[in-house]
Amino acid sequence: MKWSEISIQTTNEAVEPISHILHEAGASGVVIEDPFELIREREDRFGEIYALNPHDYPEEGVVIIKAYLPVNSFLAETAEGITESIKNLANYNIDVGRNEMNITEVNEEDWATAWKQYYNPVKISEKFTIVPTWEQYERVSTDELIIELDPGMAFGTGTHPTTVMCLQALERYVQADDYVVDVGTGSGVLSIGAALLGAKRVTALDLDEVAVAAAKENIQLNKVEDTVTVLQNNLLDGINEQADIVVANILAEVILSFTDDVAKKVKPGGCFISSGIIGQKKEQVKEAVKAAGFEIEETMLMEDWVAIIARKQ
Repeated sequence: MKWSEISIQTTNEAVEPISHILHEAGASGVVIEDPFELIREREDRFGEIYALNPHDYPEEGVVIIKAYLPVNSFLAETAEGITESIKNLANYNIDVGRNEMNITEVNEEDWATAWKQYYNPVKISEKFTIVPTWEQYERVSTDELIIELDPGMAFGTGTHPTTVMCLQALERYVQADDYVVDVGTGSGVLSIGAALLGAKRVTALDLDEVAVAAAKENIQLNKVEDTVTVLQNNLLDGINEQADIVVANILAEVILSFTDDVAKKVKPGGCFISSGIIGQKKEQVKEAVKAAGFEIEETMLMEDWVAIIARKQ
């Protein structure tokens, strides 16, 4: 089968929304080539998996996002729609940089190798290690928690800074018997993490039916289906039971739109963990969260991304 590789030159700031646009257009996964990875400092206590090759990355200041779509008669229209959606990101003050798109054909086996080579086991916190389903991995310690993911099924590999910060926050805040709601679950990685940490119940929500199906598969793969329920749902609409923790790894603009609703769905003393926030939006989100009745407990920073942990007063 023939596939089209869509390659977009952009900025680090635009990686998350453009990846989402590509997923909405039908891409099963994305490859992100970011030169910042070559110089990013990593905490030695987690170790390194492999050495990065500078020749695999674009020039400084440019990020390349690649996605793969089947070659068909609708490809030109799909590419045009992707281009238009990326241009519209300017309405949200997101810098898309050069926004140059190239399309080339590749064979199916080349497509598989192209994105799998960028996805390896990685330890992202004191306890969590993300492992792709095709990799063999042995626990380093007895308390290590392994999350297996197949990133080819839906947007989200579990290793983006916004996801990493959410998992690290969940690791510190989830208590036994907690009820957790994961808004915009994507691949289901945060819900899986909450379940492995001992949450009694987790509700995973996503509006995208493809993400819902993929989250269900990943949840079954990690054997937490007895704890996690996945629903196709728009944000917190129709969710009436109050949660101990609501976690949302989505765009800052979306977080701003439903902070009041989150406040109604979190128990007094409960936590709201939000991420997917670019640095420029940090103060705006913090003010909205505080106005909704939360007290900021912690602000996490990783690369150009922010996560905010707040407790309901």
